[in-house]
Amino acid sequence: MPARRSTLSAATVFLICALALVGWLVGGRDHKSTTPKADGGTAAPAGGTGTSPLQNPDGTKPGLAPLTTPEDRKAGRDVIAKVATAAVGSKDGYDRNEFGPAWTDSVDGVPFGGNKCDTRNDLLARDGTAVEHKDGSDCTVTAMTIWDPYTGKSVQWTKQQASKIQIDHVMPLSYDWQMGAAKWDKAKRVQIANDPLNLVPADGSQNASKGDSGPATWLPANTEIRCSYAVRFAQVSLKYQLPVTEADKKAMLQQCDG
Repeated sequence: MPARRSTLSAATVFLICALALVGWLVGGRDHKSTTPKADGGTAAPAGGTGTSPLQNPDGTKPGLAPLTTPEDRKAGRDVIAKVATAAVGSKDGYDRNEFGPAWTDSVDGVPFGGNKCDTRNDLLARDGTAVEHKDGSDCTVTAMTIWDPYTGKSVQWTKQQASKIQIDHVMPLSYDWQMGAAKWDKAKRVQIANDPLNLVPADGSQNASKGDSGPATWLPANTEIRCSYAVRFAQVSLKYQLPVTEADKKAMLQQCDG
């Protein structure tokens, strides 16, 4: 009888250890679970909301993370405060082709340029996780999971639903044209059109609703990202020495509690 009690005790210990291991695998710190949202989307996994624009001045790091602390929002206002303002200029002569072929890799002076992969796929790979590529290609993204900062949702994307995620020009090309890019040479316009600092993969309907609006008339639906969006808009403005309108600068400061 004592020997039988010893055997049962060992089996019980084994079972407890096995259950503990399963629990760690499912709920442990390395498991990136998502939480359903009321509207049918999913919340982003922990750590999956991208990079603070304050820590990503060249746009090469993934995503666009919210700025939540008073210190970061103050730093964001400091960036925006440096932006020059001007009256909006004429849209006459604007054409998308003035900024070069869409998503061309033939661009100098910006990150990812000339790397033998077009700009769109560069950006999908930058911001996506669990990225899958076309067979035989190191460039063409065919599937991924991506956190969309403009809606605050995690999206399962495939190339068959290409328009579900579009690449937004944070500072729209038509806006650039009206604020001074009309006077640039073609090479500089190709740069701003393909600079990762000015590009965010985002929900297609959000991108469509934005058009060529500045921050005074359009902001992302996700209120948590609006300060970061304003800072990124400012970073592009400062890099390319393009002013914004007074109304847009005021709206940008307001998003960071200014």
